[in-house]
Amino acid sequence: MKELIEKINTSFETFKADAELQVEKGNKAAGTRARKDSLELEKLLKEFRKASLEASKA
Repeated sequence: MKELIEKINTSFETFKADAELQVEKGNKAAGTRARKDSLELEKLLKEFRKASLEASKA
C-alpha cells in the first residue's frame, strides 16, 4: 500500500507540473501530458480505493 501511495504522489506531481505549464505558458504538449497523467492517476486512485477497502476488512 505504501508503494501505491508513492506512485500516486509521483503521478500527481507530474500532473501538477504539466497542468501548470499548460495554464501559465499555453504549452499544448504539456496539456496533452497532463491529460495522460490524469488517466494514470485515475487508475491509481481506483486501485488505492480497492486496497483500502481490503485493508479495512482485515
